Amino acid sequence: MAPPVTPLLDRVRVPADLRNYSGEQLKQLAEELRAETIDAVSQTGGHLGASLGVVELTVAVHAVFETPRDRLIWDVGHQAYPHKILTGRRDRIRTLRQEGGLSGFTRRAESEYDPFGAAHSSTSISAGLGMAMARDMKGDDRHVIAIIGDGSMSAGMAYEAMNNAGAVKARLIVILNDNDMSIAPPVGAMSAYLSKVVSSRPFLSVREMMAKLARRFPRPIERTARRAEEFARGLLTGGTLFEELGFYYVGPIDGHDLDHLLPILRNLRDAEDAQPILLHVVTQKGKGYAPAEASADKYHGVQKFNVITGEQAKAPPGPPSYTKVFANALIAEAEADERIVSLNAAMPAGTGLDLFAKKFPKRCFDVGIAEQHAVTCAAGMATEGLKPFVAIYSTFLQRAYDQVVHDVALQSLPVRFAMDRAGLVGADGATHAGSFDIAYLGCLPNMVLMAAADELELMHMVATAAQIDDRPSGFRYPRGEGTGLTLPARGTPLEIGRGRVLREGNSVAILSYGARLAECMKAADELATQGLSCTVADARFAKPLDGALVERLAKNHEVLITIEEGSVGGFGSLVAHHLLWKGLLDGQVKLRPMVLPDTFIDHAAPKVQYDQAGLNARHIVATAQAALGMEHAKAQPARA
Repeated sequence: MAPPVTPLLDRVRVPADLRNYSGEQLKQLAEELRAETIDAVSQTGGHLGASLGVVELTVAVHAVFETPRDRLIWDVGHQAYPHKILTGRRDRIRTLRQEGGLSGFTRRAESEYDPFGAAHSSTSISAGLGMAMARDMKGDDRHVIAIIGDGSMSAGMAYEAMNNAGAVKARLIVILNDNDMSIAPPVGAMSAYLSKVVSSRPFLSVREMMAKLARRFPRPIERTARRAEEFARGLLTGGTLFEELGFYYVGPIDGHDLDHLLPILRNLRDAEDAQPILLHVVTQKGKGYAPAEASADKYHGVQKFNVITGEQAKAPPGPPSYTKVFANALIAEAEADERIVSLNAAMPAGTGLDLFAKKFPKRCFDVGIAEQHAVTCAAGMATEGLKPFVAIYSTFLQRAYDQVVHDVALQSLPVRFAMDRAGLVGADGATHAGSFDIAYLGCLPNMVLMAAADELELMHMVATAAQIDDRPSGFRYPRGEGTGLTLPARGTPLEIGRGRVLREGNSVAILSYGARLAECMKAADELATQGLSCTVADARFAKPLDGALVERLAKNHEVLITIEEGSVGGFGSLVAHHLLWKGLLDGQVKLRPMVLPDTFIDHAAPKVQYDQAGLNARHIVATAQAALGMEHAKAQPARA
């Protein structure tokens, strides 16, 4: 298929070029930018719906403000593809989320037009306030604009930042991109007109001015104007709350109408008052691409697709994903125990809990992008005898660490943490990798920690967590498909703190924690061809550790290798600590802990990422050979 025809976009090298375009030309440019975004993402996959929803807003902000001198911060950053195209990265936009290519999120190292890196939500206002404070301390004169979605506004951090910004009267512009609301056309048009007037006046006696303005209209129009004024002042949309936090509220306006956006943004840019401003724009996810507009998820995240039909490329049918296995396992447990409930933080589909919600709609709770609240809410449920499962990606559970420590572990409450996306995650890159949960949870007293080697083990661990009713527990599992095992209707609880041995040998022991087990078996096969007899064991538990198994492996083998999809300080450290206190590392076994390297690993195919991390079978083989002093040992894997 031929690329889209984009004569105006072809002349844009940097955002400053937009400032030479008329309003009509900017409208055409927005259409070209939308077409280019659709074409690019059709070849790479990625977050399409959110990017299409902000095309006009992206054009307007870059046309009005002097980026990169003026700081533009995109919350999360998954909607910044049009921004990347306009900021000198168009020639690489078809490398999006590919190895060596552009990140799927904003990234400081990628461009001066990305002043703040993102991928987790609700950070933009805090970062923007910090930049505004630094600007004022240095005596600079630049604008700071934070664009945040209505979903991200469900997180408490956004309100903490707004409260602070209002208190210090920071000169900061926050644009609330509301794509979950609609405005009736006449009200929307009137609201836009009034917002334009409001934004051009001194920020004084606004309500009085609005009331006078409304009285000048004939009675039917007056009623519409008053309703629009209610929207504009926030009686129906939350503007009153924003004003109580010290923000000057303008909106809501149609975020796809450049005739409204451009003059209002210019007015806000030229305002001299030292007061934070919130501009409320209403947009539509997937705007301008019919398949996305018609889709339930608005093409939030897509595979490569056919631009004409919208049909996404499908991988050949394979085993169910770990996410789906978890959901089905939890449903099976919930059918047997009515006390089981689930919580997620605005990720029902990503965690598989949309399936649980269909079966048990009154026992599934989506709390919004509020991981801290989710954990403490679950703790409250546990005090009343419920059995909460909190399904949060490993990388996002980091946001609730204090709550895990103080509200759950300290009180030994039986909250169960299901940690999806454990290990490396491919195209989403370092921001979404589950690299640290073994270390950050492994240090907590009284915590039961498990890692699934395959989908059957995951089922057993869900059943095990359901039975643990006197302390917190967690289990981790990777992104992607399982190994193709035949699965029972329901898992079987495991013996707490007991691993398993899959192969017996006498020279090298490989102790796996998590989904590297298949690579361990491959490595054992390779070492066997070299005359090295290997034991392969699956730890299953990091806490409580199977001390008897660890000691037996250390006593009966010349080399003990631990391997995990996590950072230094995790499972290998717990094994080493145990062996040191048992005196089994006093000149006896050679212990080699294999972990993720002490660096952040960029987006690439998972197999490539694990090769870069040094955690594939060939690296295990090389580690064993080097430990044994074999002359033909290959290059060593990356070390922490």
